[in-house]
Parts: sequence; C-alpha cells; structure tokens
Amino acid sequence: MKIKNLLPLTLIGIAFVRVTATTVVPPTFEQLVQQAELIFQGTVTDVRSVWEGEGAQRHIDTYVTFQIGENVKGNAGSSYTIRMLGGTVGDETMEVTDTPKFKVGDQDILFVEHNNQQFVPLVGINNGRFRVQHDEQTCRDIMVNGDGEPVRDLSQLGHNEEAATTDDVRQAISPDDLKSSIHQQLGARSNLSAK
Repeated sequence: MKIKNLLPLTLIGIAFVRVTATTVVPPTFEQLVQQAELIFQGTVTDVRSVWEGEGAQRHIDTYVTFQIGENVKGNAGSSYTIRMLGGTVGDETMEVTDTPKFKVGDQDILFVEHNNQQFVPLVGINNGRFRVQHDEQTCRDIMVNGDGEPVRDLSQLGHNEEAATTDDVRQAISPDDLKSSIHQQLGARSNLSAK
C-alpha cells in the first residue's frame, strides 16, 4: 500500500526536476570573426589553475598565457592571458564539458570574446580555437579545429561541420590561409560599413 501511494508523489517530484545543459550551436566563420574582440596567433607559455572565491562560490579557474606571434584583429599586446572556468589544483579537478584543454607549447589561433567575463572566453567555446599542428606527412603546418579535425573549408563552419573538415591532411588549410580569410572577412565588413 505504501508503494502505491509513493508512486504518484515520486512521479510528481520527477516532473519538477529540471535538468539543464549547455548546447553550443557552432558559429559560422563570419560569426567567429564578427563576434571576436581579439583574434591572434600565439604559443602557450604558461597554464596555471587556482582556487578562486569562497564558500558556495569556491571554484577552480585556469589561466592560460600566450606569447603573441601575430595580432589579427585587435591588439592583444605581446603576451595575453585568458581565464577559463575549471582545471586541476592538486588532486582536485573541476571539469567543464567541451572546454578546450591547453598545454605549454600549443600553437593556436584564438577568437576571444568577453575574457574574464564568461566561463570560456572563446567565441562558441571550443569552436573559437584553431590549433596549429605540424603534419609530418606533408611537412607543413595545418589548422585543426577544437576537436582535432583538420579544417578544409571555412565557409562550411556552422553550416555543415562534416564538409568543413577533412580526413585528408593534404586538403587542410594552413595558418596563413586562415589569417588571410580573417583579413578578407574583416575587409568585407569594413567595406559594408563604409557604404
């Protein structure tokens, strides 16, 4: 009898439970360029995680510092640090799903927005990171997305992710290709603004 009475209460309780998750719609290339406050190519020189806040607000933040190789949009100076929620301090880890993981020596082109204001200061979270990877097969640097897939067609970003990437590294774009496309996009936007 008790189980019979408990079942409706349990179902009502389940109905009031609210589960939320962050879903990121991949931005288009145009949105990446437009929304970014800064775009730069840099090399990670330091990754440091620390406890921040007190009581219920206590959390881990990770600070990733880059030596700037080239400012593409805006001016990040010669060194720039982004702050992201999550990381490891001692034996305690706070992990945020789909947050990029950086290590010293990584070379990236980043699309940065709202640094120190949002939990991952990259446009579209992991979508705002393009890693420079040296391909031994072709002996050239190529761009890979946040998931480690070689990028082939920037016009397909946010539209058809499968068509934007390739398994054939010979078809992957180079860092110079990406930066050139960013400059073209910025030029097209400034031409539209001037009209």
